[in-house]
Amino acid sequence: MKEKETMTKFTDLGLDKPILKAIQAEGYDTPTPIQAKAIPHLIAGKDVLGIAQTGTGKTAAFALPILQKLAQINGKPMKFRPRALVLAPTRELAAQIEASVRTYGRDLPIRQTAVFGGASLRNQVRQLERGIDVLIATPGRLVDLMNQGFVKLDQVEVFVLDEADRMLDMGFIHDVKKIAAQLPTVRQTALFSATMPKTVSRLVDDMMHEPVQVEVAPRATTVERIEQKVHFVTKSDKRALLSVILEDEAIERVLVFTRTKHGADRVTRHLEQRGIIATALHGNKTQSAREKALASFRSGRARVLVATDIAARGIDVDGVTHVINFDLPNEPESYVHRIGRTARAGAEGIAISFCDGEERAYLRDIEKTIRQSIDVDEEHPYHAQAAANDTGETRPNRGRQHRGGKGGGNGGGGNGGGNHRNGDRPTSQPGENKKRHFRPQNGKPSGKPSGKPSGRFGGKQGGKQGGKRAA
Repeated sequence: MKEKETMTKFTDLGLDKPILKAIQAEGYDTPTPIQAKAIPHLIAGKDVLGIAQTGTGKTAAFALPILQKLAQINGKPMKFRPRALVLAPTRELAAQIEASVRTYGRDLPIRQTAVFGGASLRNQVRQLERGIDVLIATPGRLVDLMNQGFVKLDQVEVFVLDEADRMLDMGFIHDVKKIAAQLPTVRQTALFSATMPKTVSRLVDDMMHEPVQVEVAPRATTVERIEQKVHFVTKSDKRALLSVILEDEAIERVLVFTRTKHGADRVTRHLEQRGIIATALHGNKTQSAREKALASFRSGRARVLVATDIAARGIDVDGVTHVINFDLPNEPESYVHRIGRTARAGAEGIAISFCDGEERAYLRDIEKTIRQSIDVDEEHPYHAQAAANDTGETRPNRGRQHRGGKGGGNGGGGNGGGNHRNGDRPTSQPGENKKRHFRPQNGKPSGKPSGKPSGRFGGKQGGKQGGKRAA
C-alpha cells in the first residue's frame, strides 16, 4: 500500500499535547513530507516503510509516534528489557536519535539511552539495568550486550530500523537478522531507507506485516536544491585543487569526503598547513575525538570537516554550504547520501566532485543512478583533459569502501574506513569473540554561517535558509 495524502500542521497529526508542546518549544510548526505521511500511520499502529533521502526529518517521523504510544500505555520499563528499539548504522546517528527522543519526550515519563561502540560498556549496562523505555543502538554493540545477557528484547513493542540500506551496506545483515529473531512476533515495525535495493526489499518481506509505504522523493535521486559540478583532475593535483577552491570565502562550512581514513587525515593535515581550520572524522577516531570534531564543525570553529562515509548518514548539521567529494564513492548510492549533507532545512547547496582518470567509471555509475549528467567545470587551474576524455569503460581495481582496510594514494585508493570497531562492526567479523564481562553494580546547532556563496566556486546561494524542520 502506498500513501500519498499529506497533512500540513503538527496539530493535524493526532499528537498528544505534551509532544506538541515540545515540538513548539523547538520552533517547529509544519511537518516535513515524510513526517506528515508517516506519523498518522504509526500512531494508528501500522507497520510503515518510509523511503526518503537524508535531511528530510525521518527521526521525528518515528520518534514522535514511539513517545506517544509508550506514554499512553504508561508501562514501567523492566530491567534490561526496553519497550522500543531503534537500530542505527553509526554512532553519530544513534546519538542524534537519542537526543531527539530526549528533546521531544521532555514532558513525558520516558527513559531513553543509546548504546554503541567506542563508549563505556559499563555505563551503558548501568543505564539498561535501571530500565529503559526507548533503546537506540548500533547492531554490533547491541548483539554484544545481548550475548552477555544485558539486553532482552521480549518486551519490545515498537521496532525501528533506520537507514536500512546503509546498515546492510556496512555488513550488518546477520546482526539485524539475529536481533529481529529475538523480537516478539506481535509488534509494530517501521523501516526507513533512502534507497530500496533488493536486500532491503527482502528484509521488508521478512520483518514487516502489510506495511504502508510512504515515499517523499524518487529513489536514489539527488536533492533538486543542490547544484552539482564535477572537476576532472589528476590524483596528484587533488589537494592543490582543494586549496584553490577553499580560497573562496563564500565556501563557509564545507564537508569534504575521502574514500579512506588515512586519506582523510592527509587532507586535514594539508589544509591545516595552509592555514585552513579543518578537522577529521572517521572510524579510527575515539568516540570523544569524534564528538569533539563534530562540535568544532557545528560551532563554526572548524570551517572544514574531512570525513569518510560514516559521516554521510549520521551527521545533522545545518548550514553546510558545500560538499566536496575529494574521492568519488565507488557505490553510487553513497554519492546521494554524501551530498544530502547540504541543502538541508530548506537551504540550497553546492556539491563539487573531483574525478581522476581511475574514477571515471564511478562517475558514469553515479550519473546513471541519479538519472542525470553532472555539469563539468573546466575553469580551474588543474583541469585534466585526459580524465575528461576517458569513457569510464575500464573499472579501477579498488575494493568496496565499507569493508575497512588500509588507505593508499593521494587520499584515495584502498578500502574505505567503515564503522566496524569497538562494538560497531558486524559481529561475524574476526575478533568479535573478544568480549568484556563484568557484573553491573546495583546500586541546536549553533554558529550557522550567514551570507550567500558567490564568487568562483560559490554558484547558487548556498546560505539561503528555509523553514525550520523537526530533525
